[in-house]
Amino acid sequence: MQLDPNVRERAARWLQAPYDEETIQAVQQLVDSKDTVGLTDAFYKDLEFGTGGLRGIMGVGTNRMNKYTIGRATQGLSNYLLDTYPGELIQVAVSYDSRNNSREFAQLVADVFSANGMRVFLFNELRPTPLLSFAVRHLKCQAGVMLTASHNPKEYNGYKAYWNDGGQLVPPHDKQVISAVYAITDPSQIRFDPKPENITLLDEAVDEAYLRAIAGLTLRPAAVSRQHDLKIVFSPIHGTGITLVPKALQQWGFSNAQTVAAQAQPDGNFPTVVYPNPEEEEAMSLALKEGERIQADVIFATDPDADRVGVAAKGGDGAYSLLNGNQIGSLLVDYVLSAKKERNDLRPTDYIVKTIVTTNLIAEIANAYQVTYYDTLTGFKYIGELMTKKGQQGRFLVGGEESYGYLVGDLVRDKDAVVSAVFIAEMAAYYKERGKTLHDALIDLYLQHGCYKEKLISLTKTGKAGADEINAMMAGLRANPPAELGGVEVAQVKDYLHSETHHLKTGEKTVINLPKSDVLQFITVDGDVISARPSGTEPKIKFYCSVKQPLPSREAFDEINRQLDEKLTRIMSAIA
Repeated sequence: MQLDPNVRERAARWLQAPYDEETIQAVQQLVDSKDTVGLTDAFYKDLEFGTGGLRGIMGVGTNRMNKYTIGRATQGLSNYLLDTYPGELIQVAVSYDSRNNSREFAQLVADVFSANGMRVFLFNELRPTPLLSFAVRHLKCQAGVMLTASHNPKEYNGYKAYWNDGGQLVPPHDKQVISAVYAITDPSQIRFDPKPENITLLDEAVDEAYLRAIAGLTLRPAAVSRQHDLKIVFSPIHGTGITLVPKALQQWGFSNAQTVAAQAQPDGNFPTVVYPNPEEEEAMSLALKEGERIQADVIFATDPDADRVGVAAKGGDGAYSLLNGNQIGSLLVDYVLSAKKERNDLRPTDYIVKTIVTTNLIAEIANAYQVTYYDTLTGFKYIGELMTKKGQQGRFLVGGEESYGYLVGDLVRDKDAVVSAVFIAEMAAYYKERGKTLHDALIDLYLQHGCYKEKLISLTKTGKAGADEINAMMAGLRANPPAELGGVEVAQVKDYLHSETHHLKTGEKTVINLPKSDVLQFITVDGDVISARPSGTEPKIKFYCSVKQPLPSREAFDEINRQLDEKLTRIMSAIA
């Protein structure tokens, strides 16, 4: 592979001052290795803010997570804050997860903010992402930063930037911050020299405020009291969940929650899993094993920054199986709405939110309770944005996305695995009193609304060549959209990049009232929804498919489930 002159030029800048000697030596080693692919991937572009902020592999280079890319992002954010709040005392909160270098990166971020004259609230120990969102609101900060790469492999780290509402950066702030970052053309423009007097270390006082606020969200405390010894198995998968989930469960009244010992210790190498992602059965395997051993009522695990949660429950045959993100989200929505209705606490202004690639079963549930629901673009930051925009004009009850992120109540503006975990436990307690498991409750939803089944295929395409390939795949789908998928005719094509829906039978085109995003959706005459979307945080293109069919009886579930599996396979093989 021939080295692009632009890459060579960008790398050459890192071989001299003001870059530090350690960085210069690492870049020189990369140049000397003749690894043109590695050098290209490290320098062919700058890291960009996606749906999750700044995220990448740790190492030297403009496309890597390191002192200079993080320093540049923080200086850019600082400059934007100083321009936005002239003459004001600016306060920012900074937290970090269990990943390698997260603590050091968080200190670096705090140092740069402090050097810019800002008051910095730095957590003195690792803490979950939702607590950072809570802290921004609780401490009345103008911004916040969380150092995390969520559930990515151990080589990654990331930088989530938050605005004064506790939500991640959204338009126009995200693009304007990037512009401020790009305006920094030399490391000498980054204020690396800290002002320690501007940094306040946060202790457990914020934890306690958050846990007290969570306690007020419980919907069926009597069920929890009666089922206080519910058998719960929890794994933080070597992440931040260990700091708050056990405390939250205990505070809610659960006295029999066990933590998976082998995964309790925070560790950025994630030694017991391949990927620290509760979406993966492999990552949940130790929790499942422990749950089977004690015959747990519910099993759940959180990802390293504790904003996502995976769940396992007993099926009708007594065996444990993992629920997917759409199923967990549907159960939570139904549980919250049913409890609110039972308490005569459903208001005309109540609403729920999901993303466009999340199951429409949630929409069916909302309609059944006559509660408004909204769709947003993929990424929980858009759910948070909608909550902030609506403000006092509505009451957010619950929301979620298929990628295992949910929120109950409006304490934060991001997905929250701590709140989700206690609600999942409360939900399990409530259904146990009625002789049901979470799996049984899910079948009840299918009987009422139809059996939904979803599948996700993620294709990893790394580096510049991978990015080019993903762009070509999306361009091909736009130029030649499929007329049928898996033998089922396509009725509509939704192009979120061009903000239009094309109704194929009539030729009519209607406007999509959402921000532009590189997403394509194909809706069949059966109501199946197939989505194609490049990931904003990983080198992947993702294909989502949701199919549905009426469920005539509980006994028919296995057969209907099998038929839906076959349909999913046919459709996905035709597009992915």
